[in-house]
Order: sequence, then structure tokens, then C-alpha cells
Amino acid sequence: MSETRQGTASREGMRPGEGQEGVVPDDPEIGSTWAPMPKSYDPKAIEGPIFSSWQEAGYFERSMGIEGKDPFTIVIPPPNVTGVLHIGHALNGTIQDILVRHARMQGRPTRWIVGTDHAGIATQNRVEKRLASRGLTRFDVGREKFVDECWKWREEYGGTIINQFKALGCSCDYADEKFTMSPEYQRAVRKVFVTWYDDGLIYRGHRIINWCPRCGTALSDAEVEHAEQPEAGHLWYLRYPLKDPVGEVTYVVIATTRPETMLGDVAVAVSPTDERFRKLVGATIVLPVLGREIPIIADGYVDESFGTGAVKITPAHDPNDFEVGLRHDLEQINILNKDATINANGGEFAGMDRYAARDAIVARFDDLGLLDHVEEHDHQPGHCYRCGTVIEPWLSDQWFVKMGPLAEPALDVVRDGRIKFYPQRWDATYYAWLENVRDWCISRQLWWGHRIPVFYCDECGWRGASEEDLTACPACGGTVRQDEDVLDTWFSSQMWPFATMGWSGEGRAHEELERYYPTQVLSTAPDILFLWVARMVFSSLYFMDGQVPFESVIYHPTVLDKNGDRMSKSRGNGIDPLDLIERWGTDAIRFHLAKHVTGAQSFRLDPDRIVTERNFITKIWNAARFVQMNLDGYVAGEPLAVEPVDRWILSRLASLVAQVDAQLEGFEIADVTTELYNFFWNEFCDWYLEFSKPRLYGDDPRQRLIAQRNLVFVLDNALRLLHPIMPFVTEEIWRSMPHLGDAPSLMVAAWPAADTLASFADADAEHAVDLAIATIAAVRSVRARYGISSREPLAVAVKAAVPGDAALLLTQTDLAAQLANLVSLEVTADAEKPAHAIAQLSGDIEVFVVLGDLVDFAAERGRLDKEMGRVRADLAKSEGKLGNESFVAKAAPAAVDKERAKHDELLGVLETLGDQLADLAE
Repeated sequence: MSETRQGTASREGMRPGEGQEGVVPDDPEIGSTWAPMPKSYDPKAIEGPIFSSWQEAGYFERSMGIEGKDPFTIVIPPPNVTGVLHIGHALNGTIQDILVRHARMQGRPTRWIVGTDHAGIATQNRVEKRLASRGLTRFDVGREKFVDECWKWREEYGGTIINQFKALGCSCDYADEKFTMSPEYQRAVRKVFVTWYDDGLIYRGHRIINWCPRCGTALSDAEVEHAEQPEAGHLWYLRYPLKDPVGEVTYVVIATTRPETMLGDVAVAVSPTDERFRKLVGATIVLPVLGREIPIIADGYVDESFGTGAVKITPAHDPNDFEVGLRHDLEQINILNKDATINANGGEFAGMDRYAARDAIVARFDDLGLLDHVEEHDHQPGHCYRCGTVIEPWLSDQWFVKMGPLAEPALDVVRDGRIKFYPQRWDATYYAWLENVRDWCISRQLWWGHRIPVFYCDECGWRGASEEDLTACPACGGTVRQDEDVLDTWFSSQMWPFATMGWSGEGRAHEELERYYPTQVLSTAPDILFLWVARMVFSSLYFMDGQVPFESVIYHPTVLDKNGDRMSKSRGNGIDPLDLIERWGTDAIRFHLAKHVTGAQSFRLDPDRIVTERNFITKIWNAARFVQMNLDGYVAGEPLAVEPVDRWILSRLASLVAQVDAQLEGFEIADVTTELYNFFWNEFCDWYLEFSKPRLYGDDPRQRLIAQRNLVFVLDNALRLLHPIMPFVTEEIWRSMPHLGDAPSLMVAAWPAADTLASFADADAEHAVDLAIATIAAVRSVRARYGISSREPLAVAVKAAVPGDAALLLTQTDLAAQLANLVSLEVTADAEKPAHAIAQLSGDIEVFVVLGDLVDFAAERGRLDKEMGRVRADLAKSEGKLGNESFVAKAAPAAVDKERAKHDELLGVLETLGDQLADLAE
């Protein structure tokens, strides 16, 4: 597109109210011309080239900004290298891009760090599947070649999601992409591990962990998802016989959701305060099937109200039982192999899958007459957050981080406000987790990832952690071997904010850390508050001299489908953001997502409703095109608040900028979209453009130029305000129009200055024009209701009872009369309804529109009476249907909801008809 820019004003030249006299020449010369905008906006033709132009110009890379401005830095939550863009990514990417683009336009030094996580479990699973297609396992190729295969997979597919973020318009620093397995990142990870190891915060322990039989690895508590099963679970009540009767008691009934674990039972526990079992404490049970003798013990852990009040104790397969076992010095019997089959400790059930063993054991109890009864029982077993497999609590040797010394400082920085959560309610969730957190299991039985930097000497028994690979024992010189496990993926991602800025373990010496750390904002999903957010906090406090990693955390809502269900592959209800972009364009998707960032827990996404945002873009495009088509003779210059309508729109603009600034400061993004939509659609497009037409089409060149300059000024500022949310259409329009300043792109143009625009504030002008708009709208509403042509002049009287309103509206009678086509307009504080007039309440004023013989009042009343009778009959039928208990109970929920919606709609229609009938009263 060819374009010419002449006479553009600098920011310093935009001071309102100064030197307005003589600014507009009496006989202005013909100004510049611009390539005409197409009739409609085509996002498919525009978005790719615009994004490429931004990237080629280097606008995404770290900017120095204006001297003295505080930097704005944000890190993208690193998506899995295996991932593709889903709707949650699109929402979060939109939020971050809005904040970054806003800061960049403010002149702040900006840095948006982008990169991917190596995703230990997910990537290993993908590569193992690829090997399986060739008839191989990872053990067939060996560790070194398997890791090479993982790197190859990353090179082939790892950039997919990054390219998809580009399609969303995200202005990340793609020239400096990070990866959690890059050499420099690996050095940082080893530094953190070795430091915590040497400081006594990392230890090797034999403890209960969460084990995923499918992935073959340990998981931390935060990686286990709890959800109700699709089918009801069961509670089995089993009889455990006493070795010797106690009085008349010959057995104890226990309740369990996992009968197969009875193979590892070493005790039965009861509450020490439960009188029902007091005399049984110390007695011996003969464990059915196995014949093992186990004691009955008393422990405060037992909940008397669960089941029968007596519980089986299996220390190797339940974390609470493990603690009970430690208190009572009980044996720990592991009955499961790594693949969740029964091991040799299971006797005749050895080799069975856990669920097959469950069925066999229940059947055996039934055969022995020891199955008391079975109940349905809803419960939420833990599932692997990656593959969805039900996890097993499993006793094994693993590496742990001591959480006690790390949790308290991480709590303090939120309590004292150094880190703020938005919405604030997430504070309580954060506190609850850290105040009750268990030590973090950080070892994973994988090959892809950061290998644990601990080395062993089998000759002398030495063990130690090292930042460098060791080949010889530092104690005896013998050969050493490295630990086989890798670190939890979240261990490496916890240092993402500072490891991506060059941290090497030598404090804050790196120049980038000095300039850009800490980051200002983290935007993320609430479901990784434990997995990632809290861990970034305590690791930053430990390694960055007590400094927080970010100042604010935005927890965005969960996106549900249009029916309110969570999106998932199993349900088949996922929504691909790229499909939405193909259908509606990127800007429409971004605006739609942004308007739902309300602080709510979730929102429903109906793709068909994005038509509203598409229509808004059309409105913006058409308005800009109208302005461009009326720029003949335009000469750049300052805006002039000459007419009341000019003062009104400029004052509204000043108010809008201040409001948007405050809302962005508080991350009230949905409110920003509402303000911008209302201003652009209602005030600028629906009213100010119309107010400007008489001057644009008139014969006075001076008035025409004033209107042109004001239109350009307001449109230019509105585009700047809209740009962070809708970057493509605003950039395309901006390039097609004269604009203020000499910025090469809207992306790096100056953000509107609220303090400069504040001098436009004019409350009286705003209120006066708002009263005129209310009058015009009321007259148009009456015309539409009764089918009266806009060419038919009408007489109107207005009752403006609020003190001062009548005087203000009287200053705008010419405007109202012209746009509403009025033959007369009378305004008083106590006006009464004239004969044959319709009363219309509009804001604080009452507008009486005289219709005379344009409407047959008697015939219209008769028509309305008849219509109300029909609606009442339909309403009675609907109420009868909803009052039928059988219909409400047996009909499909959708049918009941539809009937309720119909009922509410009929009530609304009846109310409207009643209002119209009242209007027609003599």
C-alpha cells in the first residue's frame, strides 16, 4: 500500500486549548491523499503480512523504551514442547499480549520471554510410541540413543505451538527463544540442585509416593488430579476373624475402596475414643486368605464415622497408613510391581493386574462367607495429570525437597503484599497448600529430562552431588556412576523467570537480570498454582537474594464449552483456536476472550457468539473508511473543541483514557473491553460521526477542516486504545490514515497521555450533549414503534425535572431538532404530556412526542388489547406446563429450560405491550 504522510503532529504538538485561534486556515490547501481502504476488512489477507512486518522490524525484541521509564517484563508460562495451541493458551496469550503491547506503547522497556518446557513424561511417551511403531522399546536402543531421539523429536515438532502463538498475534521476543533443556538452562538446574543438596534441603528417602503405572514414574502430590469416576465406586465391607474371640466378638468388619491392598495389611486400627472397640485393642486378627496374624491398635488418625470405625492399615500403599505404621513400628509390605501387578508378597495372586486381583479377592471373601456387604461409594481417586491413569501410593526410594524451610518465606511475600494475586481469593488457596505442604518428591523414573547430578562410588560408598559430571570418586579415586533418575519437570521450570535471564548461580551479576528482574506480571491458570507458581516464588526467594519473581499474578478463568462442560479429548468438545481464527479472524477471537477476563472462575465459550466481535470489527472498519473518504482538503493540525459536540467527544475521550489506564493497572481486562466497545460503537460511530456530517457535507471549508481534524484525532486515539486487544485491524487502519506523530507502526506509537487529554474534560458539555442524545433516541424509538417515517417532522416537549438539565438541553435544541427532524422542541422543568402524544422515559428526562393524527389511538389501543389477550393465553399455557410436576421431572432438561425461557420472554412481551397501551391513554 502506498501512503503519504504530511503535516503530522508530534505528541508535544497535541496540547488542547492552546493557540486554537488561527490554527485553521481560511482557505486550506488540498492535503494528502491515501490509498482507499477496501470496502470490507479481510483478516486472512491482512494478518500474516502485518505480523511479518512487525517481526522483521524487530518490534518484538527487548526494547530500551524511554529513559526513566520502569521496565515491564513478563515470562510466558512455557508450553510443553509436545503441545499444540488450545483455547486456554489462546486466552492466556491474549492477556499477556494486551499487557505487553500496552507497556510498549507507554514507552516502557519491555521484555516478553518465550520458550518451551521439555515436558519429561509427555515427550518420553511420544518418543516411545514412535519407537513402538518400529517395533522397538527404549531399552532396545539404550539411554543415550533414546535421548538423541527425544532431541530429534523436539527439532521436528517442538516449534509447532510457538508458531501458533504467532498466529494469535503474540508479540513475544521470538529472536531469543528459551528451552528448559538448553545447555545454559541445564547448568542453572544443576546449580540449584547442588546448592539445595549441600544446604541439606534435598535428601534421599524411603517413603510413600504417588506412582503412575502407565508412565512408570513417581509423581508429586501436586501432579495428581482428583476427580470423580464416570461410574460409581464401591465400598467393600470385609470380615476379619479374631484369632481368639473377645467375649462374644469373633470378627471385625472393615470397609475399604481397595480390597486388593489387604494383601499388605499389617494391622487394624480403631479410634482410642471409640467405646465400641475399646476391649478389642491388643487382640489379634488372622488375615483371611493369607493367614497372617496382625494386631488391633488404637490411633487418633481413625475417623469413627467412616465405614464401621475400624480401618485396615497398609503402610506401603497409603500415605496416612504409612504415618500410622511409623508411630506403631509396623512392618511395611509392598505388594505391587511397577506396572501395578501383584508381586510375590501377594501369594497366589502374584502376577495379576491390580483390578483382576481385586475381583479375585472379593470373590474369595464371598466364598469364605467373609464378604459382609457392598455399598456404592462416590470417591475421587488420584489420576496421573499426564495420562489419566489411576495412581498407586507406593513405597520406594526417591529424592525429596524439604518444604518446611522454603514454604514460610513464600507465604510471607503474599501475606505482606510483595506479591498480589488477581483475583485475591486465590490467596487462601495458596496459603492452605503451603501451610500443609508435604516434602516434594522430585525424582522421576524417566530418561528424558535433567538427570539427577548425584554420583555414587560402589568401591568406598561415597555419594555426592556435583555441578560437573564426575568420572572418578573424589574420596578413593574409584569409578563412579550417576543416578539413573531425572528431575521432576516442575523442578526445572521453577527457575524459569531467572534462568531465562542468564542466571548462572553467581547472584544477580548478569546485566539482563539487573535491568529486567523481577518480572512485573505472571498470567497463568489456577490449576498450576501449586505445580509452578508457588515453586517459582520460593526458588526465587532462595536464589535471588530474597527477591520475588513477579509482583502480580493473574489467574485467568477456565474456558468451558457452550454447555458449561470442561473441554477434553475424551468428550470431544475441545475448541481449536486456529479454527476460530480461520472462521472469525484473530482480532475477533482476542476481543471475545478478553471480555471474559472478569475474575470469574470460568466462562462458557460459544463459537457462534463471536459474531458480535466480528460485527464490531466491521463497525470500526466502516467508521474509519467513512473518515478516510471525507478527508479531501485535510491538513494536519491540532483538534479544536469548537462546538459542544466536539467538547463532548473530546471530554469523553479524556475520560476513556483515564478509565482504561486505571483498569489495565488493576488487570480489569473485561471492563476495558466494555469501555472501548461502548465508546467506539455508541459514542464515536453512532453519534459523533453523525454530528460531524453537516460540517463535512457543508460549504464552510473551515468547519469542514475542524470536523476532519477532530475525527482524525479521536479515531487515532481510539485505535491506540484498541490496539493491544485488536492489533491487526487497528494497525491496518492506522497505516491507511493520517495519524499523530511519526511512529513507523501503531505497535510502537505512543499510548494516549491521560494527563495531556485531561484539559479536554468538560462535564457540562458532556451532560448537555447526553441530554440531546437522550431526546433524539426517544423520538427515534417512538418513530420505530409506530412506523413513522424519519422524513415526517414532529413536535416534541421535554420534561427535564433535574435542576439545571432544562437549561443545558436548551443549548442543544438545534442539534436535537436537526437529527430528530423536529418541527418544534420545547424544554421545561415541569412540561406536561400534550394531547395525542406518546411519553418516552429516557434517562432522567421524559420526552413527549406529539403524533396527532399520524396514529389512530383508538385503533391502536384495540390492537394492543387483542395482542395482550393472545399473549396472556400463551402465558397461561406455559405456566400450566411448568406447574405440571410430571413434565418438570420427566422431560429432558433442555426442554424444561426452553419452556422456562419462553415463559420469561412472554412476561417481557406482556410488560412491553402494557407500557405501549399506557402511552396511548388520552
